[in-house]
Order: sequence, then structure tokens, then C-alpha cells
Amino acid sequence: MDLLIKGGTLVTAQSTFKADIAVVNGKISAIGKNLKADKNTEVIDAKGKLVLPGAIDGHTHLAMPFGGTISTDDYYAGTRSAACGGTTTVFDFILQAKGEPMQDAIKRRDALAAPDAAVDYSFHIGVTDVSTDELLDSMEEAVQAGIPSFKVFMVYDFGVDDGSFYRVLQKAAGIGALVGVHAENREVNNVLIKQFLAEGKTEAWWHYVSKKEDVEGEADVRAINLAKMAGTSLYIVHLANKQGVEAVKEARDQGYPIFAETCPQYLYFTSEVYKRERARDFVCSPPMKGKASQEALWEAIKSGDIATVATDHCPFTRAEKDWGIVTKDGKPGNFTTIPNGCAGIETMYPYMLSEANKGRITFNKVVELCATNPAKLFGLDHQKGALQVGLDADIVLYDKKKEFTITNSAMHGDTDHTIWEGVSLKGYPVATYSRGRLVYKEGEFLGKRGEGKLIKCKPIKLTTPEL
Repeated sequence: MDLLIKGGTLVTAQSTFKADIAVVNGKISAIGKNLKADKNTEVIDAKGKLVLPGAIDGHTHLAMPFGGTISTDDYYAGTRSAACGGTTTVFDFILQAKGEPMQDAIKRRDALAAPDAAVDYSFHIGVTDVSTDELLDSMEEAVQAGIPSFKVFMVYDFGVDDGSFYRVLQKAAGIGALVGVHAENREVNNVLIKQFLAEGKTEAWWHYVSKKEDVEGEADVRAINLAKMAGTSLYIVHLANKQGVEAVKEARDQGYPIFAETCPQYLYFTSEVYKRERARDFVCSPPMKGKASQEALWEAIKSGDIATVATDHCPFTRAEKDWGIVTKDGKPGNFTTIPNGCAGIETMYPYMLSEANKGRITFNKVVELCATNPAKLFGLDHQKGALQVGLDADIVLYDKKKEFTITNSAMHGDTDHTIWEGVSLKGYPVATYSRGRLVYKEGEFLGKRGEGKLIKCKPIKLTTPEL
């Protein structure tokens, strides 16, 4: 026995109980009361602490090119920051190049991630080109390589049209793949942008209005209908609006395998942030929405119609956010020249656990949303996502009594600001173990660059709304 965590309260998606947890060779080897240590076992006293599975962030953009720059956190900074917030596995996005087979995209991106990742990681592939049968068929080769999840964008110039989206869904149905979607109506968004700029409306507020509730909601409904037509499952990423929530619930009630993710920024902030002095710091896509949408998201979490919480972590510096005023070329900027994205990889689990500690939801629900369900959805529940004998010893110790105020100076990424500055949390992670290795303790990162491994996922076959 290498490690024995004694006296803590274990929290799973289903239950909460006092027990010890033993680790051998990076795996959970035993769970029970009064487990006995060997002579060389490291014993950790977890009395008074919650013992949780490490979180799985199913949506990050590390070292991502966007808007003329690259997101601030590379694979080392991003995974270091993740570890310090209790996240032990991250899913990053590979953006397929035009004409690039999916397996080549995987090799290209993993060459960037493998030397730097400090915790374990996997990928989703952002599909941009299925213009030939060979490129479409390369999805199956990606599944066989352990990357069975894909994403299509209904927005941006690299996004797909509905026909290509439908072809991807059809292909996924037969190869054990899950398709995620960034759902916003690109054409309406473009029309609104053109109108607002012509009227001299350049501030960050108009980013929100050009992507307001119905711009996202219409695309959610359309994406769900395409999945129904193709006879396959669908995963809606960063769901932020009430209309989309209602569409997801209706489809699930009808028995369709439709799943949704939301993010902490939509659960805490509303569109009112786009009236702040530094509103540009909050520019992300989709933007934060109104109070009615926020309330619908929380209700969907409680009902189970939202399956996961992830971050869409994609930070940029304040100087880059300032391109909304003056671009890097010195020209007048506007809301379309602001790089889209915010930091959140380190604050996701602490924020959700704090909400549980305040009584809004249960700790079990947080484990379900942030660990167990992502593992099931993405095909890695054979290795991660729960406190279970035989799984990786990805373990977080959580102190319910620890008071913590988020400041950028206390974060561990490379970003120079956080939208969460000054937010007070009730409770905080005090230790994180990645495959039994202590990678974080009491504010200090203790892991190492390159210790993270690429996790190969199983094929994904979801036929009902139940996980």
C-alpha cells in the first residue's frame, strides 16, 4: 500500500459515508473502515474533510488560436491551474485543419500536450472539414484511437453548415461516437453585428445583444432536431439560455439521448456584467444571459436535464481584451475584436462545491456533474470519475470550513486577471491527488510538467437520456 487516506467522509454521486481509502500503484485498492497501513505506507489524516473524486473538466481551450492571438494558458499552465482547483482530468479541443484526417489532428495536438500536461488529459475533435468521404470516415479511426467525441460549431467562419453537421451526426451513430455542438445562429448573429456596428454600437454590451437568448436558443432547437433526424445522441456544450433548456428537457422527456453541459459563469453571472467598466473581460461565446435563463439552468441541474458542468476555459490577457477599444494594429476596436473567452479551470470545482456547502444543491450532485457524468459521457468511466476500487486514485480533500476569496494572485494559471475576482466561497479544496501523486496542497502546486497522460476513451453509445 502506497497511500492511505483515513477518517474522511467519502462523497460519491450516489452516497456519502465515512471510510478510509487505500492506494496502490496509482489505483484505488480498497475502501473501508479501519484499513491498516503497511510499514512504508504514507498515511493522511482526513478527519473532518470530505474526500471526493477529482473533477473532470470536459471543455477547455488551452493554447488555442483565436482572434489573432493564442489563449494565455498552455498545457502546463492550464493543467497546473486545474490541479490546484481539484480537477484531475481535462478535455481539450483539437481543431481539425482543412483537409486534415482526424488521426493526424490527434497526433499533432498530442505532440503539443504530452510534454507539458501536469494532470491527465484527453481530447474532443472540433470538426471543420468533412467535404470528402475519406475525411468523414477518418472519424472512425479517431474512435479506434481512443478519441470518440467530436464537436461542431454552428458559428464562426470555420463552423459547419447544417448539411455537414447532419453528416457528422449520421456517421457518429454508427461508430460509437458522441457529437457536441456549439449552438448559435451564425447568420442572425452576423446580421445583428453588421447592424450594430453601422449604428456605432461598439461596446461589449452589443456582443451580448448580438448573441442574445433567442440567437442561441433557436440553434439549440435546430441542433436537437438534426440529432433526432439522424437517430443519434447529442451533447450541447455551454448551454446558457432558457429556450435551450426547455428544448433539452422536452427531448429528454420524449426519450431522446440529448445531453447538456453548462458552465459556472452562466450560473453565477448574468448579462448585467456587460454594463460594467471592464465589460470586455467577460466577453465569451455564448455570453452570459439574463436572470430567467440563469434560473432555468439551476432548475435543470436539479432535475438532471443538465448532465455536466465544465468551464470553456479560454483566457486572454487584459491587454488583449483591450483590443475592443484599440486593436493590436492601433485601429479603433469594437466588440467583435475582443478575443472570446474567460478563465475558469481552477474555480469550477470550488465554486460548485461552495454552492453545495451553502445548501443550493447536494455534494453528491456536484460529484455527479463534475466527475461521474463526464466520465460516463466521454467513455472514461473504466478509469476515472468515481471513488471506486480499480479506478485511478484521482482524489480531492475538501475542507468545508475553509473560507476563500478568489483573487487572481491566488490562482495558478498564466492569466493576469479573473472574472471571479472578489467572489467569496464557503469551503475549498486543500489537497489534490492525481493517480495517487500529491499535486496540490494548501495553495501550493506540487506536480510536475509532463506527468499527465493521454487517456484513451471507450466508444460511446448513448441510446436513452439516462447515463
